[in-house]
Amino acid sequence: MSEKPIGVAVLGLGNVGTEVVRIIEESAADLEARIGAPLQLRGIGVRRVAKDRGVAEELLTDDIEKLVSRDDVDIVVELMGPVEPARKAIMAALEGGKSVVTANKALMAQSTGELAQAAEKARVDLYFEAAVAGAIPVIRPLTQSLAGDSVVRVAGIVNGTTNYILSAMNDTGASYESALADASALGYAEADPTADVEGYDAAAKAAILASIAFHTRVTADDVYREGITKVSAEDFASAKALGCNIKLLAICERLVSGKGKQRVSARVYPALVPLDHPLASVNGAFNAVVVEAEAAGRLMFYGQGAGGAPTASAVMGDVVMAARNRVQGGRGPRESKYAKLPIASIGAIPTRYYVNMNVKDQPGVLSAVAAEFSRHEVSIAEVRQEGMTDPEGEPCGARIVVVTHRATDAALSDTVKALAELDVVQDINSVLRMEGSDS
Repeated sequence: MSEKPIGVAVLGLGNVGTEVVRIIEESAADLEARIGAPLQLRGIGVRRVAKDRGVAEELLTDDIEKLVSRDDVDIVVELMGPVEPARKAIMAALEGGKSVVTANKALMAQSTGELAQAAEKARVDLYFEAAVAGAIPVIRPLTQSLAGDSVVRVAGIVNGTTNYILSAMNDTGASYESALADASALGYAEADPTADVEGYDAAAKAAILASIAFHTRVTADDVYREGITKVSAEDFASAKALGCNIKLLAICERLVSGKGKQRVSARVYPALVPLDHPLASVNGAFNAVVVEAEAAGRLMFYGQGAGGAPTASAVMGDVVMAARNRVQGGRGPRESKYAKLPIASIGAIPTRYYVNMNVKDQPGVLSAVAAEFSRHEVSIAEVRQEGMTDPEGEPCGARIVVVTHRATDAALSDTVKALAELDVVQDINSVLRMEGSDS
């Protein structure tokens, strides 16, 4: 074994950082055996140095710039977030010849190219397994295990907060507001849950997955995004009647036209998923990602998508890989962007749809509604209608649920606009996509 230790600097001492420090200190012998050299913690960068942080006080420093530039630091583990000052610290580390491990999904979705170029120039590693789906190994299988295959599609549940909320709504019939309040009380939702419930977190992860799977730089701005705030208990009741569940999905696809032209689609939105699809039964705060490749077929990765210990597991996997490369003189996979595929607009993406609307209860309503779908070339697969009553029990119209065959987003959007202008349509309650079925 090498006698020269590998020096590690950890930036951030939150839940994940605390777990990473604990593993480095408590598993020193095992890590040395796996790496081929001792792994030594050189320092911990924090915003404010204070006592009683659970680590040796002499390891703490608020001088991040000085810590990452130390000659005895070989690997910088960035666990601070958000984008800044993390980007500045990572760039300084890479330019100084340090390998970097990060769990910062927002930064990687925004600045992968810049960081990858810096790592390539310095001939060091940039690892970010923990940036997507916590403990679930997804990045490494895409970059290494499937490196000889062609990935067609990556779809998954990559945000634990929204999955917990939607699971609660499905199981109990609760409203969105009630389920969010429960998630907040249990610590699953942040004080400001916007990044989760509006789909920003999932969109950042989708950008990372699409970039790796399709060898094309995809940023968070390229990802079409819808959140879960408009999903209602009524939608779940309709979904159950249709044999479906509702999940917030991150979907990345390589689309091939009839003429062989390829494009990339990356999108995040709540969707109805058939109960026999593997993602339909992923509940609570768990995550799952399904990868479809030409030769390997369908592969599913399932596990805890967040939390200090699970995320630290993914971080430490990257640390061990980076440390081994230092000992053996090798490097991990570089950024692969050779394909440079264009990003498909959401309007061109075909899928199925669920449209829930309130209408007047009078003759000719169904034919008027059906005529608009037909006029915009959106084929109807199923129609469900039920009467509605006011609080006094008097009839006050009807509710129609339409399920379509596959149609483009543009065609469906035009249809919904036309429906909203019909005199017989009182309200368009919700429009959700249906995934996991090709009919």
